[in-house]
Amino acid sequence: MGLDIGWIFFGLPVAFILGWLASRFDLRQLRMENRSNPKAYFKGLNYLLNEQQDQAIDAFIEAVQRDPDTSELHFALGNLFRRRGEFERAVRVHQHLLSRADLSSADTDRAQFDLALDFVKAGILDRAETALRPLLDTSLAPQALLALLSIYERSRDWRMAADISRQLDGKGQGNFSVRRSHYLCELAIACKDKTQAEALLKEAIETAPESARPRIALAELLEQDARHAKACDQLQELAQLVPSAMPLVAASLARLAPLVQRQIPVLTLLQDSYHELQSLDVLDAIVHLQTTMGQTDGREMYGLHLKNHPSLIAATQLVSEASLSQEQLPQIQRALEHAAKPLRRYRCAACGFEALQHFWQCPGCQAWDSYPPRRIEEL
Repeated sequence: MGLDIGWIFFGLPVAFILGWLASRFDLRQLRMENRSNPKAYFKGLNYLLNEQQDQAIDAFIEAVQRDPDTSELHFALGNLFRRRGEFERAVRVHQHLLSRADLSSADTDRAQFDLALDFVKAGILDRAETALRPLLDTSLAPQALLALLSIYERSRDWRMAADISRQLDGKGQGNFSVRRSHYLCELAIACKDKTQAEALLKEAIETAPESARPRIALAELLEQDARHAKACDQLQELAQLVPSAMPLVAASLARLAPLVQRQIPVLTLLQDSYHELQSLDVLDAIVHLQTTMGQTDGREMYGLHLKNHPSLIAATQLVSEASLSQEQLPQIQRALEHAAKPLRRYRCAACGFEALQHFWQCPGCQAWDSYPPRRIEEL
C-alpha cells in the first residue's frame, strides 16, 4: 500500500509537467498558425485593394490551405474567381461550402446565392434559376428576386418578369411599376391576338399611368385597327401627362389630326410643346400639319429656328424646302444630310450607346427608360 502511495506522489508532478509541456506546444503551434493565416489573409486583401487579382487569389488559396474550415476565406476566393471569369472554379468553391455540415444557415444561404451568381455570370440561366428558388423563403429573398428578374429579362420571359416585379414591390426594393409596364408592352408586342394585346397595354397604362410607352404602343395598335379617334385621344392625353414625351409622338399626332378633323387643337398642342421644348421633331410635325392645312411651306419656321439654334438638322430641312437650282439642291442636300446624320441619333444616358431609333430598353446596358426623347444635337 505504501508503494502505491509513493508512485502516486511521484506520478502527479510528472503528469503535471507533461501536461504543461503539451499545452505549451499546442499553444505555440496555434499561435504560429494564427500568425501565418492572418498574414496570408491580409496579404490577399492588400493585393485586392491594389487590383492585383492574380496575386490575391494565390494568397487566399494559401490561407484556405492552412485553415480549410474558415468559410470567409472560401467566400472571398469564390467571389474573386467569379470576378475573373473563372466560373468553374467559383462554382467548385461554393459547392464545397454547401457540402459542409458545420456551416450555419446564414452562410448556407449566402453560399447558395453566390453559387447562383456564378451560374448567372456563366450564362447558365436555368441552373441559376434553380439555385435561386430555394432562397425565396429566406432573408436573402429580395436579392434572389432581383437576380431572378435579371434572368427573366435576359431570357425575355416577360410574363415571369412581371410576376417577379409584383413580388418585389412588397420587399422594400423600390417601385417596379414602370418596369412592369415595359414587360406588359413586350407581351403585347408578341401577342398575335389584337384584343388580348390591347388588354395588356391597358393594364400597362393602369400600372404606370405616367409612362409614355404603353400609350404610344396602344395608339399604334388603334391606328392599325383604323380607330384613329381613339389613337389620337391616347396621344393627346399622353402629351398632357408627360410633356417631355411629345417629340416621340409629334409625327403621329400630325398624321392623325386630319383623319379625325382635329387639326386646330393638335396644332395648338404642338405649338405649345415647341415653345417649351424647342424640339425639331415637334417643329417637323408642325410644318407637316400646317402644310396639309395650306398655312405655310415651312421655310420661315426653319429659318426662325436656325436663328435661335444653330442646327445642322434644321439647316437640312430648310434647304429641302428652299428653291434652289436642280443641280445645286441634291449636292447640298446630300452633304448636309451626311453631316447631320450622327446628330439625329438618340444616346443612352446610362452607358452612352447611340442609335438611330429611340429604345425603351438600351441594347447596350439593358437599362429601361435611359434614352431621353431628344436627339443628340438637342441635348
